Amino acid sequence: MPKNYLLIPGPTPVPQDVLLEMAREMINHRGAEFSNLLKSSTELLKKIFKTNNDVLILTASGTGGMEAAVVNFFSQGEEVLVGICGVFGERFAKICKAYGLNVKTIETEPGKGIEPETLEKVLKENPNIKGVFLTHNETSTGVTNNLRELAYIVKEKPERLLIVDAVSSLGAIDLPTDELKIDVVVTASQKALETPPGLAMISVSELAWNYNEKANLPRFYFDLKQAKKFLNEGATPFTPAVSILFALRKALENILNRGLENNFKRHMVLGKAVREAIKALGVTRLLADERWASDTVTPVVPPENVNPDELRKYIRNKFGVVLAGGQGGLKGKIFRIGHVGYVEPTDILVAISSIEIALENLGCKGLRGKGVQVAEEIFQEYYKD
Repeated sequence: MPKNYLLIPGPTPVPQDVLLEMAREMINHRGAEFSNLLKSSTELLKKIFKTNNDVLILTASGTGGMEAAVVNFFSQGEEVLVGICGVFGERFAKICKAYGLNVKTIETEPGKGIEPETLEKVLKENPNIKGVFLTHNETSTGVTNNLRELAYIVKEKPERLLIVDAVSSLGAIDLPTDELKIDVVVTASQKALETPPGLAMISVSELAWNYNEKANLPRFYFDLKQAKKFLNEGATPFTPAVSILFALRKALENILNRGLENNFKRHMVLGKAVREAIKALGVTRLLADERWASDTVTPVVPPENVNPDELRKYIRNKFGVVLAGGQGGLKGKIFRIGHVGYVEPTDILVAISSIEIALENLGCKGLRGKGVQVAEEIFQEYYKD
């Protein structure tokens, strides 16, 4: 078996020192050692979220965090707006509908983000909207919405809640929660935070807690009021994923020691290198418009005569490079290169080289070295100091 290079938008590769944290002996989740683990991890997370708001850690997937962001702040029949740029925006809308909310949507074409003018128009036409759900970084289409512009429009009405899915962006793309007045931010452990799957994290503003007092949607496991009460005592309401919490704390320490801004810059460079390399090949094209292109994942439309899933299979079997396929309506139409979390330029060079060789062997001649050369030039500039 060849060495594996996991280049999907999640779960992402995990550093060895983070993995080793999971080999610690089990501890009492109602004891002092766990209390210290939970509280210290929470304080580190606040730095990643760039917030002074409450941050709560749930044993759940990112979708569990999204569900918590719905059921804790709204009542049945209330009007909300969901921005949909792909599969995960659709998921937010499905959760809202499942709990009986009156859901309005803004939907974009694949590869395009939400236009500020469109958001402003919809909000003016629907003055009763209580909350707006936005996806910061949509991995299915490779789109990063401009939250700085969109948040300003949402919060022109200060009492309106702004809820953001940052599952695939927090830690990789700058998200100043408090500066942008975002009320609820959801993320998860298995993306930019370089930790195995199993934890969701959610920040909650004072305004959101006010909404929580009036919200009547059913909740039990995802009751954030209970989670906050237990956190004040250094515990969680239910049995937590202790080993993953050990790993998370180490990963957060690593990220902050490297410097959060440095993490943003590294992802920006990785994203640029992948996009420019794909353009240099000439036979493929980027799905996402450059204006909204993500620094964590790049969706690629292959040549017409190349099946993207067969291409991925070939690359995985021959080179051990694992790429992601399309989701939803894009299934079987694109492949996606993940460059989020514990990914370095060398991983990207291997991936681009593998794609070049695979395309050559599938009939696209004259590609060898074209994408790699462009990526190398970008990395050379990044590392020249």
